[in-house]
Formats: sequence, structure tokens, C-alpha cells
Amino acid sequence: MITSLSIKNYALIEKLAIDFSKGFSIITGETGAGKSIILGAMGLVLGRRADLTSLKNKEEKCVIEAYFDISKYNLKSFFEANDLDYEDETIIRREILPSGKSRAFINDSPVNLQELQDLSLFLIDIHSQQQTQELSNEGVQFKIIDAIANDQQEIANYQTLLKSYKEDKSNLNLLLKKQAESIKEQEYNTFLLNELVAAQLKSGEQEQLEADFEKLNNVETIKEAVDKSLALANEEQIGALSTLKEIKIALQKIASFAPEYASLSERITSLVIELDDISDELTNCSEKLINDPEQLDLISQKLQLIFNLQKKHQVTTVDELLAIQTNLENTLFELGNLESDIATLTQSIQDKTSQLDALALVIHEKRTKAVPVLSDKLISILATLGMPNVRFTIEIKAADNYYQNGKDEIQFLFSANKGTDFGLLKKVASGGEMSRIMLAVKAILAQYSKLPTLIFDEIDTGVSGEIAIRMGEIMKEMSQTMQIFAITHLPQIAAKGNAHFKVFKSTVGEDTQSELQLLNEEERVLEIAQMLSGAVVSDSALNHAKSLLN
Repeated sequence: MITSLSIKNYALIEKLAIDFSKGFSIITGETGAGKSIILGAMGLVLGRRADLTSLKNKEEKCVIEAYFDISKYNLKSFFEANDLDYEDETIIRREILPSGKSRAFINDSPVNLQELQDLSLFLIDIHSQQQTQELSNEGVQFKIIDAIANDQQEIANYQTLLKSYKEDKSNLNLLLKKQAESIKEQEYNTFLLNELVAAQLKSGEQEQLEADFEKLNNVETIKEAVDKSLALANEEQIGALSTLKEIKIALQKIASFAPEYASLSERITSLVIELDDISDELTNCSEKLINDPEQLDLISQKLQLIFNLQKKHQVTTVDELLAIQTNLENTLFELGNLESDIATLTQSIQDKTSQLDALALVIHEKRTKAVPVLSDKLISILATLGMPNVRFTIEIKAADNYYQNGKDEIQFLFSANKGTDFGLLKKVASGGEMSRIMLAVKAILAQYSKLPTLIFDEIDTGVSGEIAIRMGEIMKEMSQTMQIFAITHLPQIAAKGNAHFKVFKSTVGEDTQSELQLLNEEERVLEIAQMLSGAVVSDSALNHAKSLLN
């Protein structure tokens, strides 16, 4: 529950500090006195966005601080999850700086607005006239029926599963798209791969083939040169080898006479050995040289195949062709993996579909059982609020679609009088009827929810007299288990409160300010009398006010 509220430099409020008690509190005041300002300040504490128009004095910051007693509301886990210091008396502070920037704090720890909004869901529900119209919204209607059905755990499990189901569906669509694109390319990729595999390419092969081609293509020229070299080297009388050997013998005879002759002898000996070795290799080359047109043709064909493949794939080496071959093999392998992944995801989606359907059925059955409970309670409360012939038909139909809270669709059909047809709430219910229905809904939900504080902002629109008295009694009954505030213009409701606050404007010099005051017993009698008769209070109005209070 909220225990106190302080406001500084906000709208028409220069400075305000007020304490609140548990039970049923009333807030009254003339139209325009500043009741909406109080609600606006509370809205900022609960995480509503702010702007510079909130500042009374544009040169100073606005500070709004609210104290909450949360000792009985099991919120420690929320504080732990958000890394916040837990205190039984929790303080929420909002600051709006002249620069336009806004800051928020929970127990002096800075937080963002989302964290503040998340916490506010456990603290205060401000019911406005706009919320009354939201009663026609399907989402709100489901929240009402689900509170009575006590299916929150099933819905939470359903939502977790639904998120996973949607992720699987999204991933499956991506894989199917990728598969469709791959299938289009599969035939061509397979052709390219088969062409490369058939070529039986090897790293370094092109260079070897080109060398062999040059040999075979010039075999006669090569043989002629080799044979001529052999003849010049090995001619018995004038061959180079024979001449070198004679020089070698001559130098060996004088090698011992001087070091330089020995050196020359060693060098000529090396030349003889080298030329002899060259002669042997030339002999081997000559023996291997064969004019083989068929082999030349085969090598030419293989080189042409390699050149054609390089041109097709826009590369210049066999190694690059082999890399393309490997990539094509991987691509076709991935296509096989895609089929496996698609099969796995498809099975997962089928399994989750069955689980979602099972959960949705449990939710549907719980909601169906809650319908007569809600309908009977609404009819019972509304009968005391001057609607004795009201009837409800709450239709919950199972659909094929997976919605965020199940597979159901809901319709609240309403008839206020005997002999009238059922119709949708938003089409057939008047403003006064909607206000009473909403109060009845809140009274019912108070039995099932654990909301600490509920603020009714002029829920009495369109009612008066005995109906207003009964509305006040219902709110007072609700205040036995939760803190209730009612902003009202009706004296019948105002008289039911445990505490009564008045919002009024005052003028200080040239400045107009809004203030909030807790009324004592005499001031409260006078305020209710003024609500009954206006500014001029008659004795009968005072007596009526006392009667209402008693």
C-alpha cells in the first residue's frame, strides 16, 4: 500500500506532502482543482513518461517521491531479479530536470522506466474512465476470466512453449527457403562437380603436363641436339671428353712440381668427371626420346580440358579448380544436411503443436468452468446496483489459431433489461451501466488478486442516489482486504470513506497552487454538505451530510 506521497515543483503544486492510511480513502474537490494533477504525479512514480510541461518552475527540478509498504506482497524475488535492494518500506522517486531529462530511483538505486513500470504492476491499479471503455477489449475480458479460472500457470507454460514453437516455425521457413534456392542450383552444381571429378585433377599436374607436351612436341629437335652433343663429347679422336682426358694426363705429370699445377690438375679432373656424367645423362635422354603421337595427343587433350575448366570457372590454376570442387561437394553435402534439419524441426513443431493443443484445452476448460462463476457474481452485485434484470452471456469458443494466451476467442454479451436482446458491451451498455459493471468486475477480482492499492477515478459517472450508496459500500467492502482510493463527486460515496482528502486551489500573490488536505470530522461534514447543496450550505444539507456519515 502507498503510505505517503511528496510532490515538489509539479504542475500547480509547489510543495506537497501527505500521508495515507489503509482502508478506504476519498479524494474530492471542484472540477479543475487539481485531482488529475495528483493522479498525474502518481503516474510518474509508476513509470509514465514525463516532459518539461510537468515543471511548475522551469528553472528547478521536479521531484515526486512515494513510500510503499510492501512487506506482505512477496516481492523479494522481483528485487533480486532486478538487482535492487529490498526494503519493506520501499521508496520510489522520480526527478524531472530543467533540461528535460528524467531519472527514476527505487530505494536510491537508479532504474529505467521499464523496471519502474514492471514494479508498478504489483503496487497500484489506477482505474480511470478510459479503463471502463477497455472493458470491451478482448484482452481485458480474458484477464477477468483468467483471474477467476486460476489458469495463470498454464498460460505461462503455454506462452513459453508458444515462443519456442514460433522460433521453430521461423527457422523452418528459413531452411525451406534455403532448400528451395539450393534445389534450383543443385542440378547445375552437380553437373559442375561431375565435370571436375571426371577431369581427375591433381595438384601440380598442369605444370608436368605442359613440360611433357613440350618434350613430345619437339622430340626430333631435342634428339638431334642430344645426339650431336654426345658425338661431340665422345668422338674417339677429337671428342671433348677425349681431349679433356689428354689434358688431364698432361697436367698430372707436372702436378707435383708446384701448387698451381696441382690446382689446375684437380680442376681438369673435375671437368672430366662432370662431362662424363653429362654424357651419361645425355645417353639416357636419347634412349628415352621416342616419337609418340598418341601420347602427345592425350596430353594435348588433357591440357585443353584444364584450360577450358579454368576459363569456365575464371581461375588460372589447377589448385583453384580443386578448391571449387571441394566447395561444390560441401554445398551438395549441406543440402543433404538441410533435409535432415528440416525433418528434425518439422518433428519438433509437431510435438510442440500437440503440447500447445493440450495446454490450450486445459486453459479452455478452466475458462469454461469460470464463466458461470463470473456471470453469477456479476449478476448478484449488479442487482444491488440497480440492475436487477441484467443478464450476461460469456461465450468462449476454441479457435484454430494460436493466440498469446491460448486458442480461445471471447465475447461478452450483455442485456440490461427483460425482453431486450443480448449485444456487445460497447454497443449496448450506457456510461452509467459500464461504470457499475466495471466496479462489479473490480470487486470480484479483489477476491482473486493480491493488488495492494486500487484507485477509482470517478467510477461513479452516470449514477446517483441509492446506487451511489451501494457503490460506496462495495468499495468499502473491498477495502477490507486492499487499500482503496475513490476520486468522486458524489457525497454518497464520499461518506463511506475511512479518510477524506480535499483537493483545492489557493492563490498566493500572483501564483495559483493546488493543495491536498486531510479533512477532520467537522471539515468533512462541511465538504459533504457542499457536495449536496453547493457553496451555500443549508442546515438540511448539514443534517443530510451527518446522516450519510453515520
